[in-house]
Amino acid sequence: MNGNHRAKPIRALSLWRWVAVRMSLLALGVVFLIALCMWLRFATETYLTEQKIPPVTLERIRTISASPAEHEQELWGYLRHYYHPQDVVPGLLGTDWLLFYALVAASIPIIVVLGLVTSRPLSRQFSIVAATARRVSQGDFSSRADLVPNAPAELNRLAEDFNAMCEKLSRYEREVLDSSAILAHELRTPLNAAMGRLQGILDGVFEPQPEQVAMILRQLVQLNRLVSDLHFLSVARAGELRLSEDAFDLAELIRDRVSWSAPALDAAGIVSLVEVPSPTPCYGDRDRLGQVVSILVENVVRYAGSGGTMTVLLIPSPDTTRLVIQDRGPGVPAEDLPRIFDRFWRAEHSRGRHSGGSGLGLSIASVIVEAHGGVIQAANRVDGGLEVTLTLPTRNAVPR
Repeated sequence: MNGNHRAKPIRALSLWRWVAVRMSLLALGVVFLIALCMWLRFATETYLTEQKIPPVTLERIRTISASPAEHEQELWGYLRHYYHPQDVVPGLLGTDWLLFYALVAASIPIIVVLGLVTSRPLSRQFSIVAATARRVSQGDFSSRADLVPNAPAELNRLAEDFNAMCEKLSRYEREVLDSSAILAHELRTPLNAAMGRLQGILDGVFEPQPEQVAMILRQLVQLNRLVSDLHFLSVARAGELRLSEDAFDLAELIRDRVSWSAPALDAAGIVSLVEVPSPTPCYGDRDRLGQVVSILVENVVRYAGSGGTMTVLLIPSPDTTRLVIQDRGPGVPAEDLPRIFDRFWRAEHSRGRHSGGSGLGLSIASVIVEAHGGVIQAANRVDGGLEVTLTLPTRNAVPR
């Protein structure tokens, strides 16, 4: 069994159907086998006996057997002469009963063997899941349970759900390992800056001027924002994120958020082109979706470089509403695109940290969009730059 193997889904019967079908087929098979053996015994015995009876007498026996009550004495005479008395003696020790007992005794090991064979997929799937769970409990989150062909559907789904759980555990483990050092640094940087500035004031190195207090406050604000963002992500990942549901114009919200970011865009020399048809009805948490727009615009300011153009497109359709934000920056290396929405990930770590970015913005945008039932994706543009696409389903694009 390969721990990294991702088995394909297998179509199977539900557990009760799986058990019922196999046990019923096994019981019917045994009954049929016993009946067949009994029939063969009767057919063979009859054939051998009839070979000893003269043809004329055999024909007479067949004739009077059609109405045995009318020729009872004559029929008994033929039976006593040509057939074995033990075949017609009443009781549970006749030849037929002894044969039946022998067949039942012979079928017992057959039932046991066939039962073990037919239940093999059931027990094997349980054993595989149990063995994989044991490895996971020992810290090997890369283990996966293979799906056993012909196992019940419930057990296949159990293995698939178990694998999905292991995948999440593995991803969380990687995130914890990757982010622990970064988190320590992110918390330590503003703390050390604030403590150093306060210590300088206490030591008389700096005068307790308002600008010195303002610098300390900025560091504390950055620290508070980081803690708040981490708390928000934790709540969202725990499935406890609460969203308000209001009808609003998504186009108006986008224009407002871009307008708020106009000073930062102007300072970066970025020209914004906003093409959003109004009105575009939307139903969801206006503030949270506005936060997503702001995060994406801030991401352009931080990483798209000086100058260039930011294009914002809103494309409504009967099934979805798509928001596309494009820039003319350096883009993201192809191997890093799958990680762009991970916590603490930055395209350029030093510049992101220098500009005040914590590396949590796109992660927050991702969980907000997913909470609305949508999808957010990033891709490099063919002619240079990054394109982030936010897609909301119809139920969020039309007021309910």
